[in-house]
Amino acid sequence: MFMILMGTVVIAGIVGYISEKAGFTNNGILQSIIICVGGAFLAYFVRIMFGIGFGSPGLNAIASSLGALIIVPTHWRSSVKDRRRK
Repeated sequence: MFMILMGTVVIAGIVGYISEKAGFTNNGILQSIIICVGGAFLAYFVRIMFGIGFGSPGLNAIASSLGALIIVPTHWRSSVKDRRRK
């Protein structure tokens, strides 16, 4: 179980780095990695507690990392635009 957690973190970090280098996000490398790791941790613990997820832990890590990159920065950016207008 511990190795699955470490693999989830590594995969999430790689997804965050690649998405930033590919231009999918414009958050910064470290910020994208942190967002991806947070989403992957959430999916990992939901999988342990409730059994909800895809078949393999690697696919869970990739899907949750991309989902976190889509949801979190979009929510954060709207509040930054509002602050800049004031």
